Amino acid sequence: MNYENYDPYFPDQPVVDLYLPVWANLPAFRSKAAFIWAEDGATLTYAQLNSSAHSISAKILHQLKRGDTVVILCSPGLELVEIIFGCQRAGLLSVPIFPPHPSFTKEDHYHLDRVLSQTKPKAAIAQHGFIAAVKRYVSSSVSDKRLCELLQGVRWISTDDVKDGKEGNSSSGSLPYQGCKADEMYLVQFTSGATGIPKPVLVTAGAAAHNVRTARKAYHLHPNSVIVSWLPQYHDCGLMFLLLTIVSGATCVLTSPIAFVNRPRLWLELISEYKGTCTPVPSFALPLVVKRGGIDKGTLPINLWSLKNLIIINEPIYRDSVEEFVNAFLPFGLNPACISPSYGLAENCTFVSTAWRNNGGSSSFPNIPSYNKLLPSARLASECIDEEEMDILVVNEETQEPVEDGIEGEIWVSSSSNASGYLGHPSLSRYVFQGRLSNKVSSCFVRTGDRGIVKGEERYLFITGRSSDIIELQSGEQIHPHYIETAAYNSCQKFLRGGCLAAFNISRTIVLVAEMQRREEETRILKIICEGIREAVLREEKIGIGLVVLVMAGCVPKTTSGKIQRWATKDKLIGGKMKVVMEMQFEENGGSIEAGASKRNGGRVMVGEEMGNDVISLSSAPTQVGSRSFL
Repeated sequence: MNYENYDPYFPDQPVVDLYLPVWANLPAFRSKAAFIWAEDGATLTYAQLNSSAHSISAKILHQLKRGDTVVILCSPGLELVEIIFGCQRAGLLSVPIFPPHPSFTKEDHYHLDRVLSQTKPKAAIAQHGFIAAVKRYVSSSVSDKRLCELLQGVRWISTDDVKDGKEGNSSSGSLPYQGCKADEMYLVQFTSGATGIPKPVLVTAGAAAHNVRTARKAYHLHPNSVIVSWLPQYHDCGLMFLLLTIVSGATCVLTSPIAFVNRPRLWLELISEYKGTCTPVPSFALPLVVKRGGIDKGTLPINLWSLKNLIIINEPIYRDSVEEFVNAFLPFGLNPACISPSYGLAENCTFVSTAWRNNGGSSSFPNIPSYNKLLPSARLASECIDEEEMDILVVNEETQEPVEDGIEGEIWVSSSSNASGYLGHPSLSRYVFQGRLSNKVSSCFVRTGDRGIVKGEERYLFITGRSSDIIELQSGEQIHPHYIETAAYNSCQKFLRGGCLAAFNISRTIVLVAEMQRREEETRILKIICEGIREAVLREEKIGIGLVVLVMAGCVPKTTSGKIQRWATKDKLIGGKMKVVMEMQFEENGGSIEAGASKRNGGRVMVGEEMGNDVISLSSAPTQVGSRSFL
């Protein structure tokens, strides 16, 4: 398929949904696959999706009115895609979230509780089985009273009722568009929860459209592009890639995050089978695939020659893990120039920038520079970035003035992609979304809470960490916890789970919590692991860890996209809710290191008495969280 008539003859639309009828009414696109669900091979063409969106919107508006808030509780799949576009076509404010376990006995229902109480939806759209489970729970005697009231306070709409197979007329282009306008709120997107309790971000339809158009331009996507994604479809990057597919006129092959985690090789097989050209993955996925990908296993051969953009998200991005992945898959056709380190956040819809460039050569990986083991996520040289699309600055948080290149500061972003604020939190919204430079007339910036530094002639931007995660040392210096975590993991990869370590302060002591790969009962081995962690961090980062806590797998809290929740890990440890395998506390004594092993006492860690007054009290240590985390 040629695409010479793509941008020149079809101007950009103010909202993503308006691209659908454009593509659906073109003969070359009418039967083209917009989305493919890889798990069963089901296909949704542009014409089908446009018709389905029109039909769903008409049925929903029989029960709701334009502008109402609706929670979407659908499992990953093409039906979720149809519901999302149907709600935009109906002019509704959508809140897509992953449905919790229908027994409502697990902790994951707390997010549903949060969503219902903060967004106050008029309705919830879910599959019939989930609605039946809600009714059973509400009528049960053991149900949570508060949750029951929230569940009873919304109208439950079954996906079967809005998708009955009788599709509407897709040739409704002559009628006035009734969907979300560019300046209207169309999405509530909760932040990941990496630095605090997830916050509800308000996104206009115009901001979302601007964001994916900017991403389309940055990654050179077009109707010949084939996107492969296993990211959560209801949130952040996974959701925005649904919109990016439609804006680009591309095809997107989808599968679920669970399918990837259960069998990482599936991701590579889908790229090979569908000749994928673009795929977004969190940075933790690369070492996971190298370790568990089963390169030499499986019936489908791996061939990555088609890949143009391997988009790496979830900063910071370590060069070593990327190089390990590239070296492992060079024999399978992977072009190193496809590596696309990128940066984004929910407060800017998702996408902010990428260090990738289409011209290859010295501008591409592996030739791009590193800073303190990290790869850059943007280039800020005037010829590399369009300030009308995205204005990115590194700012001194105290003076609110831009810092010179080579000095670390907070990253500020100003663009038409900026979200409108946090729902129900006006003071926090003003602080985060209305940042202004001091002594200068400027537009409003989003204070990202992320730290960065600009280096080199091309002004590469390196994302170094998050302001609220910074560990203050007794010397007055600071360190980002991921450096401690990386050194600790590298000390004992055989026993520790990669990406499942968290470092933070408790009082004046640096604490490292690490998950074990498997159960280990021998105290001698556990002590060797703890001492090895301490020695490795001291050697690599010149920092002494005061407390090492080894815990069972699954104890360290993470976001849906795999980010470590250090604040939640700290709270969980202090609250005695960790399944502790071994704890060891250290202190400096004339250049030597003394260690005390711990024992478990009803789930709460009790540190050896030989440490005297320096013993950490995990039941009373204060928890300090950044200002953006208080909701």
